Amino acid sequence: MSWKDTLWVVGSAGVALLALSYFTDAGSLLKRSHREQRPTWNEGTISAGYIGTQLREIDKTRSSLIISYDLENNTDSDYRLTDGPGLVILSRLKSDGSFSQEQPIRLSYPVFLPARQHGRLAIEISQPFNWPNEDDSAFLDKMRNFVKQRLENVGEFVLFDQTSHRQLELPSGWDQLQDSPQASG
Repeated sequence: MSWKDTLWVVGSAGVALLALSYFTDAGSLLKRSHREQRPTWNEGTISAGYIGTQLREIDKTRSSLIISYDLENNTDSDYRLTDGPGLVILSRLKSDGSFSQEQPIRLSYPVFLPARQHGRLAIEISQPFNWPNEDDSAFLDKMRNFVKQRLENVGEFVLFDQTSHRQLELPSGWDQLQDSPQASG
């Protein structure tokens, strides 16, 4: 083999390796770019309407504020929701529209919502609360104030289901609770 032939073979191999390296890097760049491009949240496929709020005693020092909603599945697919790491529930603040995780909010129970059907959902906020005695003259006021403090700056709750990439907006309706005797649940 002549010197020119050897140089041609080595040069061709170098070009082939360079091209292979380029396509491998370009492929991984495309994959990485595709992975980094997050899909948008699927909004509006499940609609929610506020039903009511209830305050429950867990024990003498803790309470659970339960907020219930009627859901409507506007899709042709069944939908399941379970509490866990793939589910995030945030408060959207009235003051500036930002999200807050100031309060620990969780799903009260798993939800199965068949296609084109209605179902119920409840979220729960558990907080320390020294329950007043029922014979306390300020019993109802103390309970109303507790509920008011938890919800006064909340415009709505927003549920993010990371598994299905759905976003559910859970509207407020608790403004009427501030003066209602039913605020105590």
